[in-house]
Amino acid sequence: MRFWLLFIVLCFSFQKAGAVTFRASIDESRWEMESSQFVCRLQQEVPSYGVAVFEHQAGESVHFTLTPTQKQQVEGQAKLVAEASPWQPGADPHLLGVVRAVPGSGVIEVPAELAKNMLAALYQGMTPTFNTDQWYGTPELLKVGISAANFQSAYTDYLNCISGLLPVNYRQVARTAVLFPSGQTALSDATRERLALIATYVKADNSVQTIYVDGHSDNLGRRLLNRDLSKKRAEDVTRYLIQQGVPEDRIVTRYHGERYPVVPNTSAENRARNRRVTIRLEREEAPVR
Repeated sequence: MRFWLLFIVLCFSFQKAGAVTFRASIDESRWEMESSQFVCRLQQEVPSYGVAVFEHQAGESVHFTLTPTQKQQVEGQAKLVAEASPWQPGADPHLLGVVRAVPGSGVIEVPAELAKNMLAALYQGMTPTFNTDQWYGTPELLKVGISAANFQSAYTDYLNCISGLLPVNYRQVARTAVLFPSGQTALSDATRERLALIATYVKADNSVQTIYVDGHSDNLGRRLLNRDLSKKRAEDVTRYLIQQGVPEDRIVTRYHGERYPVVPNTSAENRARNRRVTIRLEREEAPVR
């Protein structure tokens, strides 16, 4: 009886050790770097499996995506383990975290903190490896490793790239509303800081064709006075953007008084939200890379 139990354990261990493994060899391991003010991408092809990408967009943290060539390869949960590379005999593996594949696509998306841990493991020469028992929906074990070979020089390029990223990306500045106290038109320090960020982005992205600046007011007081307030607010915002280097011919300045409230003017809090200038960026469809 003991013999058969031992036999079963050995068979199970053999099956575990015989997992289907995809990982670039030392000779195959290539890291490709794509750099701009808008995004830094560090990419490795995993032979016969797919593509591994670290992406760091301006104004955001790095995240990681593993995209298989065949969508059905991975379903459900995968353990992410930092395993020893071939040149690290005896190094102990350690669990980085647990992730899930996007249903129907097999894509594994790793959030910022875990992606940073992957970068640290690669820099230390370890191999971040995704382990799952759901290869093509079967109980076959699957291991997909990201090779650390040739990583350190690529990581230096990556660090140089992120040091040159803009402080914000298009999505973060495409729609902005700045607020004003009742009856006032002066720009606050917070508003000036926000407008400076918008100007920094617009000057870097030539695909931004038009900046719409729209002034608004609440409904307290005379309608003509509110219209004049909204005009002065919009003009002050436009003037500041121009001072920050935004081309004047790209700006369209409009004012609407109390005509377009975002919320009903039924409370002091709501009226504060309606005393605003909105800044909207419009650019060509093709995103800047």
